[in-house]
Amino acid sequence: MDDLPGLTPIPCPTSARPLLGMTILVVEDSLYACDAMRLMCLHSGARIRRADCLRSARRHLQVYRPTAVIVDLGLPDGSGLDLIAELAVAEPRVTSILGASGTEGAEAASLAAGADGFLAKPLINLGVFQQTILATLPNDRQPAGPRLLRNEDVRPDPMAYRDDMVHVSNLLDEHSEGPVLDYVAQFLGGVARSADDGQLAQAADALGAQRRGGKALNSRLAEIAGMVQERLGNRAAM
Repeated sequence: MDDLPGLTPIPCPTSARPLLGMTILVVEDSLYACDAMRLMCLHSGARIRRADCLRSARRHLQVYRPTAVIVDLGLPDGSGLDLIAELAVAEPRVTSILGASGTEGAEAASLAAGADGFLAKPLINLGVFQQTILATLPNDRQPAGPRLLRNEDVRPDPMAYRDDMVHVSNLLDEHSEGPVLDYVAQFLGGVARSADDGQLAQAADALGAQRRGGKALNSRLAEIAGMVQERLGNRAAM
């Protein structure tokens, strides 16, 4: 496996599978976003491993050394920027470190923390995914010869979106105040934008704004809880 390159030969990338031979660790709490990256890795020839939080990612990295790590900045147990900063100075260093987020200023923050590149969410285009990762790799990991840019969008499993809605519903059942709601607003907004669910994304953004402004949240939480339940009960909406 690529995690131990001295023991196993690394396949050479090709024009059709430009990430062949790579193992990519995706640190991402959204199952829907992770499924999009799974499909892009599959079409690109890369293997994927997933961690859903900082703790899980650090445990993984104690055992394996992937070729690339894609780190979502908003994670349930802290900021992905902390992990990027750790990876940037670790020895031996991961070949490619990328931040991923849909929030304003996230790219500059990722690069300042030590990332080699950045993936803007919602991330669904295969060509953008491949080109962004390839731009961070050394010449010997680049595919030989000309290569057509694959301008294709992937379609994640709608059930992964439903699973993310279940996650949000459980959090809202357990928390009606406190910093967990900041995570809910960030997580829900990102997932909804990835799924092109503008109505839910707008409600999540409004929740985040009300949290920052210190305003009462009861009506907003009830609205979001109702929208989440509507999506859980109506697969056609997904």
